[in-house]
Amino acid sequence: MHIPLDYYRILGLPIQATDDQLQHAHRDRMLQLPRREYSEVAIAARRQLIDEAHDVLSDAAQRQTYDAKFLTSSYIPAIPSSDDAATDDSGDRINDPPLPSIDIDANQLIGALLILLELGEYELVLKLGRPYLSSGSSSLDSGQFGDPTVVGADIVLTLALACLELGREQWHQNQYENAAESLETGLELLVKEGLFPGVRGEMQTELFKLRPYRILELLGLPEEQEQERYRGFQLLQTMLQERGGIDGSGNDRSGLSTDDFLRFIQQLRSYLTVAEQQLLFEREAKRPSAVAAYLAVYALTAGGFAYQQPELIYQAKSLLADLSARQDVSLEHAICSLLLGQTDDASRVVEQSQETEALNIIRRQSQGSPDLLPGLCFYAERWLQKDVFPFFRDLASRPVSLKTYFANPTVQAYLEKLPAASETAAPWPAPQSSLPGLPNGAAPTTLEQRRPEQRPAQTSAMAGARRSEAASSLQVAERLPRKPSTRSRRSRPGSGSGPASPSTRSAVQSNAAGSAKRSSRSGGPRLDRLLLLGGAALLGLILLWVVLNRFFTWVDQRFATPLAGEQLEIGLTQPVVTIPDPPTPIQNEPAPDGELTQPTAESVVQSWFAAKGEALGDTHNIEALESILTGDLLARWEGQAAIAASDGWYWEYDYPNLEVLAVDWSDQTPDLAGVDIAVTEDGTFHTADGVAVPAESYTTELQVRYSLVREASQWKIEAIEIL
Repeated sequence: MHIPLDYYRILGLPIQATDDQLQHAHRDRMLQLPRREYSEVAIAARRQLIDEAHDVLSDAAQRQTYDAKFLTSSYIPAIPSSDDAATDDSGDRINDPPLPSIDIDANQLIGALLILLELGEYELVLKLGRPYLSSGSSSLDSGQFGDPTVVGADIVLTLALACLELGREQWHQNQYENAAESLETGLELLVKEGLFPGVRGEMQTELFKLRPYRILELLGLPEEQEQERYRGFQLLQTMLQERGGIDGSGNDRSGLSTDDFLRFIQQLRSYLTVAEQQLLFEREAKRPSAVAAYLAVYALTAGGFAYQQPELIYQAKSLLADLSARQDVSLEHAICSLLLGQTDDASRVVEQSQETEALNIIRRQSQGSPDLLPGLCFYAERWLQKDVFPFFRDLASRPVSLKTYFANPTVQAYLEKLPAASETAAPWPAPQSSLPGLPNGAAPTTLEQRRPEQRPAQTSAMAGARRSEAASSLQVAERLPRKPSTRSRRSRPGSGSGPASPSTRSAVQSNAAGSAKRSSRSGGPRLDRLLLLGGAALLGLILLWVVLNRFFTWVDQRFATPLAGEQLEIGLTQPVVTIPDPPTPIQNEPAPDGELTQPTAESVVQSWFAAKGEALGDTHNIEALESILTGDLLARWEGQAAIAASDGWYWEYDYPNLEVLAVDWSDQTPDLAGVDIAVTEDGTFHTADGVAVPAESYTTELQVRYSLVREASQWKIEAIEIL
């Protein structure tokens, strides 16, 4: 059968490679072993192809013949076509020149797929291997490819790893949905076949970490692509459910901490419309979640102002009432009152704000006015324009005008029916504490209960007075010069002044101004008398304790009966029985300069077995690998151990038989050595719940060659080859 490979690619060499480069490349390829999940059949088939490439290219006559054929097939020109990408029924380009290929035996198929996987030809691996699956068009039952069970498992593993690596490659290219599709394809294949739980766990971990990127990609699509954006919402809802809310402490396995997730939500907001954010954050606020409640305030305020729906601003003000007990939201409260035409309440509340810089801006813009309304109007417009609207995809370019808002007949009709602030709510309490980030534990009532009730309309005189007052404040604000001013610390980084954006108020704000001073009550008990009474009570308790102690001591001496017989000499410093010393673990002690002896070689191998057992065992001690491995081998095993630690599964190893067969050491290369051993390895796989999986466990007898290098007077393993 033909396989699109050539001998130079198998060895990773250019066609101009010298004999020395050929020998070195062959040695390196033989030392680079595939994943341990592969069977001996797959490893042997791979080795045969590498040896075949080496044998042909190392013989001058055979190489000359092969090069002539190779160059002819590599440089056949493509047929010109007017189409940019003419394809056949399978989707392959029909004008591409044929790839160089080699003839292989049927039993070498899995070896060829494995080499293509190592070369990064993931899509080609999938194309060649899919027909041999249980649902494919080709069958392994004839036995020409080898034992159908063993070869079938190796093909499934190769296809799954191709999906895994293809997904990672697409992830790095910012193709997040394509990456997820590749990973899910490989995962479904392994689940269907019921094989390789370790690889399944690795793929699932990648999917969990990929999920935030997919959400951003899907929600960033145009609004016309409703199905794709809805899938992004579903992924987001799943993450929120697993975390227990925006500020929850649950584990969604994405690797994002609470602060990271808050930044993710902040980044996500610019991809959502006002209606989408209102739906999302109102729902999350009912958990309850103070962070979600604060973000809902922004969505309700922005939507109410932009679309002339003041009833939404009324809901936002109700949510702020719950947040005010824990955080200074006076500016937001004042702006909501202003937009509801409650100017007296707005003037009163803005003075309570502890945001000094924001107040300075408002006072500066209100010079010459009896109150702060002109400055508050100016401030509210800038806040909406620079700190609120940019975080909504449908409002980012919308202009802000308070005059247009108040001139809307719908807004005027609603404000006329709205009771004065003093009639609808009690004065707000001052913040009692300042917490890092937004306060947790706020429990807003349902939003349906907060909608304004239908009350009898106010008299036309009151409504007219309130509209006139708001309009007057706007006219004063328009007459004042609008000079550039320093931005408030409450604004988001890089934006203009205004009440804190959610990124700042929900994730950064802490250590707000302290509580107000309280005066002591008059007429209370004097401090000196209280101290005198307390001292007398303490003295009485001490005397009572002394009397009771002497009484019980006399009773014990008078009536106690001594124990008969010889008493045990037991003390804290002397154990009752002799405790044996624990066995001394085998350590990879520094090797002196000189010959590598057989006992030292056995000690090195034992140290490797111990380190592997710790790194992939239930303790997941990855650091143990650094004491025995080096180079690429260390990085590879650290990667495997990190995956095991992340997913929770582990192995238990036992080595009932170990024999050193040969030690290869020379004076010419004193810091390099080789050790051949025969070993029996028992491996038991355990899930994250500690359940042993017999189907994945094994007992195998191996002959292994270890390539050692001496670093800082210590032997370490740089390569492992199964003989």
